Amino acid sequence: MTSGVAGEAGYRAAVLAIRKLLGQRQADSAAAACLDLQKQHPESVEPLLLLAKARQQQGRFDDMRVLAEDALAKDPRHRGAQLQFAEACIFCGQHDRALLQLGTLEAAARDDPQLLQHVAEFYAHCGKHTAAHRCYQRAAELEPDNPRATYNLASSSVAVGELELAEAAYSRVIDATPDDYDAWQNRSTLRKQSVNDNHVEELTRKLAALPVGDPGETPLAYALAKELEDIGEYERSFAALTRGASSRRRRMAYDVQNDIAVMARIRGLFNDDYAHSAPRAESRKGPIFVLGLPRSGTTLVDRIISSHSEVVSMGEINDFALCLTRLGKSVDKNQLLDASVAIDANQLGAAYLDSVNSYGREATLFIDKTPANYLYIGLLAKALPGAPIVHVQRHPMDSCLAMYRTLFRMGYPFSYDLDDLADYYIAYRELMAHWQRLFPDAILNVSYEQLVNDQERVSREIIAHCGLEFESTCLRFEQNRAPVATASAAQVRQPIYRDALERWRRYETQLAPLVQRLEAAGIAL
Repeated sequence: MTSGVAGEAGYRAAVLAIRKLLGQRQADSAAAACLDLQKQHPESVEPLLLLAKARQQQGRFDDMRVLAEDALAKDPRHRGAQLQFAEACIFCGQHDRALLQLGTLEAAARDDPQLLQHVAEFYAHCGKHTAAHRCYQRAAELEPDNPRATYNLASSSVAVGELELAEAAYSRVIDATPDDYDAWQNRSTLRKQSVNDNHVEELTRKLAALPVGDPGETPLAYALAKELEDIGEYERSFAALTRGASSRRRRMAYDVQNDIAVMARIRGLFNDDYAHSAPRAESRKGPIFVLGLPRSGTTLVDRIISSHSEVVSMGEINDFALCLTRLGKSVDKNQLLDASVAIDANQLGAAYLDSVNSYGREATLFIDKTPANYLYIGLLAKALPGAPIVHVQRHPMDSCLAMYRTLFRMGYPFSYDLDDLADYYIAYRELMAHWQRLFPDAILNVSYEQLVNDQERVSREIIAHCGLEFESTCLRFEQNRAPVATASAAQVRQPIYRDALERWRRYETQLAPLVQRLEAAGIAL
């Protein structure tokens, strides 16, 4: 007979093995192990929560939510189950239920800094950045000497527009933990550094002291590149940028050809027959899509439109992709592509609007500013016919440089190598030309350069495309106090400026190979 101690040891070993499988994204094996463990320990909550995580990785979000509910039924006070239920509701587009759970948790976590951090993270996933900031503030009050609490407070301060507080908080993190290199990099992005007020010498010393191959090389090099550019030392800046990008790229298992193949497959599946023959959903008022490559000006356009009295921005939300995954019942790109062509457009449109409506909002119209929605324009046009699509684009070289010089926390793995960038950009242009041909009336192409040079004319075109009467507040977007959680969070607090126009000319020599690649593909520069 197995002793209680031995049985407990076996149980913990099984849990650790499942966690390892989940960490390796081996969801099928993890799910099978969870089911075995659940049979052996039917009274335990943990196998249910682990199985819910496996279902999440499989794209089975409804099953994830049901399992979290089962765990709560076994132990209604289990914090892990409460948090997982909130997360599952987010993935299922039931944000109202998630927010209700988070509100209960926040009240219970008043003196629990760790739980407050978790609640804040999920608030941010729901786009509730003010609520997230409130939780991070309280957590930092409870643990003023905890650098991680201070770091999260700094990040949330950026989202709500308190940039000076954010800079001071990042500086406190750096003083307490000088090896928190992300704090160095984030601090450098908050303002334009000056010749007399910068961190160039400190950053140079920190980089020089790093051992070869240290992961800190990436954020420090990006910070140094940013500050050197600010003070006009462009050659040194690009050298630091190349060092940081190369360091990041070496740590990534990524092949740009996979993304190119996906975009080619999208063009093949969502073809003329689909555009002219596939059933369309009923028309539903509400969404305005602002999309394009990252760092192309989408946040600026979002702020212009959301400065209108009838519109609110939901920010970068994943609701359309999550609804598609839920209905397509797969996270595999190719399987999901096959399924998406046959998905009922009316069901997809209704599910998306139900998901977004569950956030709660005051305005009738809302902006979905998820840049990568350009991959789904065929589905958007069928599932939400009549929804305005605003496609923002920059000069090809400035667009590529803007991505190359940004250290993204998630996504956009093609942006750390100039060859990858060229390959991806060419494929993106081909895909957008395809969509423009199939759905010309739905898409308004907005040039970032024209918007900067002729703000009122282009702003009026954008507002008209959205079916709205123009309001002068759209020209004063910098006065929009709504939170913003993108890489442009600091810039959009200012009026339109011209500094970013033709920035690539500063690095014309270094970018010559990229110029040649784009011109060879027939892209006019």
